Amino acid sequence: MLTIALSKGRLAEQTIELLEKAGYDCTAAKEKSRKLILEDTKAGLRFIMAKPADVPTYVEYGAADIGVVGKDTLLEEGKQLYEVVDLGFGKCRMCVCGRTELKGNLDAIPNKRVGTKYPNITRKYFEDVKKESVEIIKLNGSVELSPLIGLSEVIVDIVESGRTLKENGLDVLETIADISARVVVNRVSMKMKANEIKPMIESLRTQADLINKKV
Repeated sequence: MLTIALSKGRLAEQTIELLEKAGYDCTAAKEKSRKLILEDTKAGLRFIMAKPADVPTYVEYGAADIGVVGKDTLLEEGKQLYEVVDLGFGKCRMCVCGRTELKGNLDAIPNKRVGTKYPNITRKYFEDVKKESVEIIKLNGSVELSPLIGLSEVIVDIVESGRTLKENGLDVLETIADISARVVVNRVSMKMKANEIKPMIESLRTQADLINKKV
């Protein structure tokens, strides 16, 4: 039996839809229930419904064989996993954002303070790519508020349409990474359950390619 960890919400729904198109019976996963583990012995699948940030942990430690989670979570958590398929949905960008007048002038600000939900991604980007040290202020919500009240000069956050930024006088200053849903696999499971996992990976990749070509 394969155990699959899914991020609750839209990401789980899209993954289940893709698995069904790939030929897998996901009836158990679609059960209207508060259960956190949904199992179908006949189909040979067990689904764990988890918070996005926990999916990589479950997969790394072998509580789940496979997981589907956003690239932002993978970058932030830094777990030891095999990242095997870019599913192409849940697309957005991880960006450095700030007041519009800072566009093109980010490097001119010394001793920057950066507000973010993603301290690890932020630290790695500024230290490894920008070659500078910054003060990171960890926030849990409404990150856009940070530069508006003078808590930080810039923020690092997920950007989809950019509408919230514009409404608050902010803009994308630099793009750190493109984000989308990814399939990850436990390293031991990849070897021990290769006969089950590899066909699933190929089927998901095929379906994802077909869908993304239509978009």
